Amino acid sequence: MPDSPAPITPSPLDAHLGFWMRFVSNHVSGRFQQMLEVKGVSVTEWVALRTLWTQPETRHMELIQALGMTKGAASKIVSRLEEKGLAARHYKDGDLREQYLVLTAAGMKLVPELAELADANDDHFFGHLEAQDRRILMGLMKALVQHHRFQTIPVS
Repeated sequence: MPDSPAPITPSPLDAHLGFWMRFVSNHVSGRFQQMLEVKGVSVTEWVALRTLWTQPETRHMELIQALGMTKGAASKIVSRLEEKGLAARHYKDGDLREQYLVLTAAGMKLVPELAELADANDDHFFGHLEAQDRRILMGLMKALVQHHRFQTIPVS
């Protein structure tokens, strides 16, 4: 009977960079999600609100692309933001095909508050790092995004 090959010993979980990235990411994202929930907003809604802040008259398709969701899923997010009084749908010249989205006054007021939470969350996790190390870490993450051509913004 021929000798069977020696079993391969798998590398430990913590030997993988992806393990550590996910470990940190889960904690960073989880804490931020809890902070947003206190304000009555989900992470996906935060991304939508922040997109609308940057692009004051955002076409529905632009928001769909920013969220990386289907048209139906993005419409549900928009509907939730409308129900909360944070965003509104408008139509160019009454044309129902020319829909665009805008923040309401309440949405305009809330976005800076949520941005402060995002900043505080970053400071909580990364504030102990030297500024140069934070820039290097950010640069490395951006280089990975660019190299792999990631385009969808993480919303969950």
